Amino acid sequence: MNIDVNGSRVFAHTGGRNFDPSIPALILIHGAGNDHTFWGMQTRYFAHHGYSVLALDLPGHGRSDGEPLSSITDMASWLWKVIECLRPSQINLAGHSMGSLIALEAAAMHPDKTKSLILAGAAERVAVHKDLLEASLKNDPSSYDMITDWGFSKWSHLGGHQVPGLWMQGGSKALLASGSTGVLGCDLVACNEYTQAIEAAKKIICPSLIIIGSKDRMTPPAMAENLIKNLVNVEIQSIESTGHMIIVERINEAIDIIADFLKQVA
Repeated sequence: MNIDVNGSRVFAHTGGRNFDPSIPALILIHGAGNDHTFWGMQTRYFAHHGYSVLALDLPGHGRSDGEPLSSITDMASWLWKVIECLRPSQINLAGHSMGSLIALEAAAMHPDKTKSLILAGAAERVAVHKDLLEASLKNDPSSYDMITDWGFSKWSHLGGHQVPGLWMQGGSKALLASGSTGVLGCDLVACNEYTQAIEAAKKIICPSLIIIGSKDRMTPPAMAENLIKNLVNVEIQSIESTGHMIIVERINEAIDIIADFLKQVA
């Protein structure tokens, strides 16, 4: 689905169903250097289970036009421009990694309009290792190796994708490599410079869900503790033996956790 936002094309995957603003919307926001395909299985599931799903490509990512935005705040403001074009009856925001920061900041901008908030691989601060940051800014392919090495749990390095025939690490590297020059570096700088997570969390009034990978080395569980303390109505779900790439590593578990949470919200 293509959406015109101030004359610029924004692409959103809708899971094979037409977007219907009268149905509650579930808006899925990808992480650094990724695109809508990261949420592929969740997009299709929820599109066929009662939601109008929008798995968005951020500007300059995937099939969306424009240059990548340089700050989390700008990305959150852009997200509301997309929402205003579609005017869904109910807004549920979900993000992974950088996407979780965008969802958090967006919900803080309009807490009265946000029905629920889902954060996967979230932290008070998504600080980026200097080696990864330097490599990404140089467009060095070693940055893809670092992300896939650190981002997936050790068991995932051996295979184990829940969709037969797919390779988690190979797919992740291919997705990162498919991005335009400079996109990953721009995203990681935005993550590294965002320090307003706690301030944003204090403004949230809707129910929130935080999904944690117990073996996450990029945003370890301890880094979410202060964020959790500042959310007024929060549920925490930890998935064992899972790294930062929760949505890909544990597709079915993530779907079940999100579905149960949304049922409670409804």
